[in-house]
Amino acid sequence: MDVNLPLSVASQTAFPWLSLIVLLPAVTALVMPLLPGDDSNPSPWPRNLALTVLAVDFILMVAVFSRLFDRLDGGLQLVERVSWLPVIGLEWSLGADGLSMPLVVLSGLVTMLSVAASWKVEHKAKLYFGLLLVQASAQALVFLSQDFLLFFLAWELELVPVYLLIAIWGGQNRQYAATKFILYTALASLLILISGLALALSGDSFTLNLSELAQRSPGGSFGLLCYLGFLVGFGVKLPMFPLHTWLPDAHGEANAPVSMLLAGVLLKMGGYALLRFNVQMLPEAHLVLAPALIVLGIVNIIYGALNAFAQDNVKRRIACSSVSHMGFVLLGIGAVDALSLSGAMLQMISHGLIAAAMFFVTGSFYERTKTLSIPNMGGLAKVLPITFAFFLASSLASLALPGMSGFISEITIFLGITSQEQFTTLFRVITIVIAAIGLVLTPIYLLSLCRRVFFGPRIPALAFVDDMNPRELVIGLTLLVPTLTIGIWPRVAMDVYEASTDALAETLSSHSLIALSNWLPLG
Repeated sequence: MDVNLPLSVASQTAFPWLSLIVLLPAVTALVMPLLPGDDSNPSPWPRNLALTVLAVDFILMVAVFSRLFDRLDGGLQLVERVSWLPVIGLEWSLGADGLSMPLVVLSGLVTMLSVAASWKVEHKAKLYFGLLLVQASAQALVFLSQDFLLFFLAWELELVPVYLLIAIWGGQNRQYAATKFILYTALASLLILISGLALALSGDSFTLNLSELAQRSPGGSFGLLCYLGFLVGFGVKLPMFPLHTWLPDAHGEANAPVSMLLAGVLLKMGGYALLRFNVQMLPEAHLVLAPALIVLGIVNIIYGALNAFAQDNVKRRIACSSVSHMGFVLLGIGAVDALSLSGAMLQMISHGLIAAAMFFVTGSFYERTKTLSIPNMGGLAKVLPITFAFFLASSLASLALPGMSGFISEITIFLGITSQEQFTTLFRVITIVIAAIGLVLTPIYLLSLCRRVFFGPRIPALAFVDDMNPRELVIGLTLLVPTLTIGIWPRVAMDVYEASTDALAETLSSHSLIALSNWLPLG
């Protein structure tokens, strides 16, 4: 690869804002060991420093993207490209487009709020908040990387803090959940690395730059194998059936702030990577396997919803709900038109906000009740009316109540599928009908959860607990206000990424659905 490729004028003259956004939390994490306090003498310094830095980082994201990001441009912007290790072609290459920018902002918001939700963490506080800072940098780097090896390094880096956060601060079975998480994701990463390096070696010259890899668009059996490698690798993180089984265990054992990160950010990495790699780099293979992706999405929706009914743990039920709702992302990506791709992006943003809110409120009443067992809770609406209001609002958003962001994202995906004439009418009808069953199941298991926890038989031991405090109210409102805003005025989110999803759909429109048998050698 020619490491002396010319940079854009903006990249040469502009301040490296994206690098600052990525590196600020990680550099601050290096200061954590120097702060005062330990387990025997807790100090607020680690928490306050992490919260301040992540707040500054989030404000920086909003300021930079609102002032320097052109929403009408579907290409990469704010590009920074510096040769790092020329011997292996590794570059420090960052850039933002409509696919990455809203998810960077989402990750910054959820991570900042997860620190605010960790107000009472005192055990190994310096390590805990240092890991959250490293996680913030790794997440931003995943979404902004424009070099495959840099992307892969960031993808691997973000696994380590999550593993430690579950293994050290999790519940009774935390070691099992953390080990299961790292095994699933590490094995999946091997497929990602193999597929990415195969693409990098496939052309006339070796390159790791994502834009250059996208221009190659290999097809045939090679493109199909790379696509399947990425699909399995990224499908674990999405999570995609049957690669999802780590998620309920991880959520069930992680504390509420870490669950906010898992549901609000980490799952979105899988959806983003599918758009960036499977759709953008391998459009021909994507068109071949698009119907299969839709079928997998339907399975996710129905299986996740049915599995949620069997859960007597609040967090595990919400985790299974996440499996179901991320199935709509697979539907949107598989429908291959501009409207459905827009719906998939909106569903990731919407679910990130809603799921983070649900896990936060769950953590709030867990701090008071010391239980997540649904049969052991009841009558909490009377003693925790504000908590109940927030949980109910989050549940209504999750079940796609009109006026909430969940409704507009899912209806957009449905409209995208129905307008995709490349699929047969029968296929579209079956897809819509079965996916709609998932929409019917969602309010049943969520509202039954609300009924049992907040209106079931009162538990005497839970008759005297305090409601949400002002800090918790601010966190809850910060997540619910955008959910309502997007539900009422979806253009506030769609305008950010629509130029990029339209460009992606235009690329796909130059291809047609080709039978799988035409691509594979027949025996």
